[in-house]
Amino acid sequence: METKLKFSRRRFLAISAITGAAGAGLLIGFELQGREDEAKKLPSKLFEPNAWLRIEPNDMVTIQVAKSEMGQGVLTALAMLVAEELDVDWARVCVEQAPPDPRYGDQLTDGSSSVAESFPVLRRVGAEARTLLVAAAARVWSVDRTACHTEKGEVVHAASGRRLSYGRLAGAAAALTTPTGAIGLKDPTHFHLVGVPTPRLDTPGKVDGSAVFGLDVRVPGMLFATIARCPVLGGSVAHFDAARARAVLGVRQVVQVPSGVAVVAEHTWAAIRGRAALDITWNDGENTQLDSGGIRRRMATEAQRSSDEEDAGGAGAVRSIEAVYELPYLAHAMMEPLNCTARVEGNRCEVWVGTQDPRLAQLRASSESGAPQENVVVHLPFMGGGFGRRAGVDVVAEAVQVARAIGKPVQVVWTREDDLQHDTYRPATYHHLRGGVDAAGLPVAWRHTLVGASAGNRLTAGADLPYNVLAEVHDRPIELGVPVGIWRAVSYSHNTFAVESFLDELAAAGQRDPYELRLELLERFPRLKAVVRLAGEKAGWGTPLPAGRGRGIAACMFQISATAVAEVAEVSVAVDGSLQVHRVVCAVDCGRVINPLGAEAQAEGAIVYGLTAALKGEITLAHGRVQQGNFHDYPLLRMDEMPAIEVHFVPSEDGPYGLGEPALPAIAPAVANAIFAATGRRVRRLPIRPEDLR
Repeated sequence: METKLKFSRRRFLAISAITGAAGAGLLIGFELQGREDEAKKLPSKLFEPNAWLRIEPNDMVTIQVAKSEMGQGVLTALAMLVAEELDVDWARVCVEQAPPDPRYGDQLTDGSSSVAESFPVLRRVGAEARTLLVAAAARVWSVDRTACHTEKGEVVHAASGRRLSYGRLAGAAAALTTPTGAIGLKDPTHFHLVGVPTPRLDTPGKVDGSAVFGLDVRVPGMLFATIARCPVLGGSVAHFDAARARAVLGVRQVVQVPSGVAVVAEHTWAAIRGRAALDITWNDGENTQLDSGGIRRRMATEAQRSSDEEDAGGAGAVRSIEAVYELPYLAHAMMEPLNCTARVEGNRCEVWVGTQDPRLAQLRASSESGAPQENVVVHLPFMGGGFGRRAGVDVVAEAVQVARAIGKPVQVVWTREDDLQHDTYRPATYHHLRGGVDAAGLPVAWRHTLVGASAGNRLTAGADLPYNVLAEVHDRPIELGVPVGIWRAVSYSHNTFAVESFLDELAAAGQRDPYELRLELLERFPRLKAVVRLAGEKAGWGTPLPAGRGRGIAACMFQISATAVAEVAEVSVAVDGSLQVHRVVCAVDCGRVINPLGAEAQAEGAIVYGLTAALKGEITLAHGRVQQGNFHDYPLLRMDEMPAIEVHFVPSEDGPYGLGEPALPAIAPAVANAIFAATGRRVRRLPIRPEDLR
């Protein structure tokens, strides 16, 4: 008996705090010791209630994120959803990128869909785990589970004040059956994490250099490779002599693969030098006559032929106008060029790749290596940008092909020149618009003929008018011999420029204020009307500007993610035609905002990317070859060219909806419309050139 009573004052207070019996007498002391023993008997075991979540006995909570982190902040935003419903201490949360696994469902990261698709799933993930932890604690204490609640990683019995951490309960919870049917989700009014500005979890590693990107991957015995590809789009290898390449110090092997000739070396620089030394004869194929001028003429001819078939004068129109808008091919220009590391050993394959589609990467690696899918392991390092380009897995195929041919692990690296000259480009498009306004200055006719190559998405997305105007939209898909693919904001990136610019032209023709006209025409889309109003108010629409400046407005209802955005740009144009964008005010309705810090950064990033395209981006072709090779002739927006950006969110309990792309489409027309306000000159082609503004 005396032995049981030998514990320190500190030990007594600790036991009392757990049981809520502080200050009790000797008899209570015996009871406390019994309850302490009961808690001590809890099994020390990992708790993994599902594929997304595990809780360690030391109270650390690891959340698997099944959408790819490419700079947009999903590792943090999606982890917040689980942590909110789990009711865990955010300081004890760590996050991992989930490998490809059918249990996660669709792991493709595109269409600004990550948060919207994951919101109901991940809330249930956290709520189910919380339910099991509460049930486990109730069993330990022999109380009804309804008498217990959770607080920051602990289950609390309110009546007695007893507490058990999730780590202490992990083993007991692991023994319980996952609940089925309805799970009690939190009332959103009780959210304490969702909606709170939260620093990103991946930022420290990216700042101190410990974060591993694809180019950082190192595997024992690994070699490096670059691939020589035909400079003419669609061309192939006719013959090559590897003697001079093999003579380069560090080059180990030269092998042909479907996309070209791979030079394998001890380091990347040797591979690049060896590739330059290759003697290759190319079969240029059918595209040697392909050039930007010819592509434009083909699109213009197709647009004119289609437009001549119909008249868009419009009943009641007192003035009719027409305009042509042209947008170029664009590269993705990710900061980290494509790369993939692969190892093939027998019937097993392992790849390390930053990808937007882990499952597709696994399937492609399986088909190229001959290894069954279950024997293919895909590791997912960080990627330095995606923008749709990393939804493709051509670099995975190349790396596996080379690794299989040489029998060693290899990292295939694309140079910046490879990246720009062998991309799958944002399609070039040609827009012919006709419209008219009535005596009141309201648009009464609208006909939009759109010509361009389809990248597998709906070519007219973004051309469907939200405005109360009788409109016809006709798309004319045309194959032009240039490989095209998904680019950030897809067809909205070009169609919104034509639509929002032409609406401004109709406003001017009808002598209407473009801001007020939009508000008048948006009765069918109240959410879009609300962001137009908010952007105008925050930008001070109608208030005086410094001499030489103009304001322009544009809006976009990004139907892919149901997000509404409006932007106002303030610009000035110098005598030599040089343009300065001083300020951008962006209003967004993306439903419920999960992480305000991340959401604001998403909108800002989309504006910067779209502004770069509007002011600088253009891929041109001559004799079937892309003429741009690096950032000296495919420049990006520089820091001293950045406008001040303000982002305002419409408070909402709907959604959440997507935010990675919707803020991009409106920036180009907002700037173009501001140029007209400042100078009276219309911009109808991108990028915006000084010679068009002089």
